[in-house]
Amino acid sequence: MTSDAVVVEGLRVRRGAREVLHGVDLAVPRGSVTGLVGPSGCGKTTLMRSIVGVQVVAGGRVTVLGEPAGSPVLRGRIGYATQNPAVYADLTVRESLRYFAAILRAPREDVNRVIEEVGLGSHADHLVGRLSGGQLNRASLAVALLGAPELLVLDEPTVGLDPLLRDELWAMFHRLVERGATLVVSSHVMDEAARCDRLLLMRDGHILADDTPAALRTRTATDDLEQAFLTLVRERQVTS
Repeated sequence: MTSDAVVVEGLRVRRGAREVLHGVDLAVPRGSVTGLVGPSGCGKTTLMRSIVGVQVVAGGRVTVLGEPAGSPVLRGRIGYATQNPAVYADLTVRESLRYFAAILRAPREDVNRVIEEVGLGSHADHLVGRLSGGQLNRASLAVALLGAPELLVLDEPTVGLDPLLRDELWAMFHRLVERGATLVVSSHVMDEAARCDRLLLMRDGHILADDTPAALRTRTATDDLEQAFLTLVRERQVTS
C-alpha cells in the first residue's frame, strides 16, 4: 500500500480546442483532508472528475487507491458528491438514500447513519424536491457517505450552508479521517483552507502550491491564507 491515496502525473484535459488542465502533478496523502482551493472556473471540478474516473483526459495518469482512476474495483471504495444534487426530487430523503444504498450494496442501516451525520434527521421523510438548497447539498453528501468509502471526493459541499452547519460538517470531515478515510474537498472560500491538513492551490488549470497551511504561511510571510494565495498568483505572473 502506498502512502498516497491519489497520485496525478502530467494530467491534461481539453474541452474542444482549449486545454483546461495543463500537465497537473499532485499527490493526496492517505488519512488527510486535502483542500482543493481556487476561484470558480480554475479547473477544480474537472480535476475531481478526473480523480473519480468520469472525465475524458487528453494525457497523463491518475492513480487512485493503487488502481487506475475509473477502474471497476474502485466503485465501492470512492464516494463522490457533485455540485449538482444527486438525489431524486419525487422521493423522500430516506427513500432516495435507500435506493442508492441498494445500488452501492451498502448496509441498510447506513441510511439512518448518514442521515444523522449530515444533520437531516428532522427532514428524513420530506420530499427531496421541497428541500432548501443547503439541505439538498447535505442530501447529496449523505449519498457519498454510504458504505463508508475509503476516499471521499466532495465538490464544494458547504456551498449555501450557514456558518454553524459548515462548522459541523468540517468537524465530521475530520472524524471521518480519524476513522481512516481520505478526503478531497474543493472550495472557493479561502477561510475553509485553514481547516485542511494539506492544500492544493489552483489557478487557471495549474497547481500553484501543494503544501500544508502552515508551510504556505511561512513561504509567503503572511498569516492570511487568502493573501498567501494572491502572493503565489503574483509570483506566477512574474515568472510566466
